[in-house]
Amino acid sequence: MITRPFPPIPAGVAILQVLPALNTGGVERGTLEMATAIVKAGGVSLVASAGGRLVGAIEAAGGHHITLPLATKSPIAIWRNAARLTEIAASERIALIHARSRAPAWSAWLAARRAATRFVTTYHGAYAENFPGKRAYNSVMARGERVIAISDFIAARILDRYPIEPWRLRVIPRGVDPGIFDPRIFDQAPHAARRKALAEAWAIGEGRPVILLPGRLSPWKGHAVAIAALARLGSPDPVLVFAGGDPASRLARTLGREAERCGLSARVRFAGDCADMPAAYALADIVVNPSTRPEAFGRTVIEAQAMARPVIAADHGGAAETIREGETGWRVPPNDAAALAAALARVLALTPEERAAHGARAREAVLARYTTAAMQAATLAVYAELLR
Repeated sequence: MITRPFPPIPAGVAILQVLPALNTGGVERGTLEMATAIVKAGGVSLVASAGGRLVGAIEAAGGHHITLPLATKSPIAIWRNAARLTEIAASERIALIHARSRAPAWSAWLAARRAATRFVTTYHGAYAENFPGKRAYNSVMARGERVIAISDFIAARILDRYPIEPWRLRVIPRGVDPGIFDPRIFDQAPHAARRKALAEAWAIGEGRPVILLPGRLSPWKGHAVAIAALARLGSPDPVLVFAGGDPASRLARTLGREAERCGLSARVRFAGDCADMPAAYALADIVVNPSTRPEAFGRTVIEAQAMARPVIAADHGGAAETIREGETGWRVPPNDAAALAAALARVLALTPEERAAHGARAREAVLARYTTAAMQAATLAVYAELLR
């Protein structure tokens, strides 16, 4: 839902976004949101990727998808993709290429230079530099004529690592649609049924507290920390739901064995990918983001806040910006199960009035800074700046 008019870009101008694939994640969601905004602003929206489940949504938004093998990191494939993107830039009269991931960004950077096309990057991740040459590989994300950082944390990281002029850098936080992520709609019967359907699918009994950890299954997302924290909790007897990822994956099996070792098998749910995240948040009593590595931004934090849900996150990365301690959420030391358990116990003990007041503050903070419309408008302003 778009809640504000967009700054215009030149009528009919073609903008191409490139990314590895269109499945799930913050990069993919941001690409779809900007494809929608470009069309609404009067431009022509093209997206190049290896394909995926969101291709239909791009087309439904008025965009056009071009299938290329952009998910590969092979140097030969990067050169071939660069040649193909150069051809596309010429045939489609692309005015600006927006790259959102490293391997596709190298192809896009080469194509933009060859086709004399404006080039923008969004630095989406706190990219690791754990082997020789990795910083050089990552550096393409700082080569845009304008480089968009998705948090102050990422902006500082870019300035620390690359010789980029500060005037080329723009901080544009991620956002949520407050019309979709709105707790009030779940007071209405049709939407309350969505929440009930999830409770039944996840086998959660009436009145049972729910701790939700949304996000893909990854070793650094903190699922093991959440299990260890749950093991330290006494009464009440909450259920821990992992929403995202493949419940049959190797990591899920490992986590399942750890839950069993802790005597928690009956209290941990591997829900897999959830198509109705607003209902998942509406069902949750607490949302946790216990990542052991810093999140570049952490969209699930602001989604929970928009839904007026208490959120507890590891105190690093983007969460340190989106959570005001004790006001719009709580922060705990990373990889500290005891601290997370203590915070969970404290939040579970809140009165209904305290929860309501906290939720209202959290939602107001999202409305003030972290909406999809604000992100779209700020990104379109970057495009307009270069296209002038």
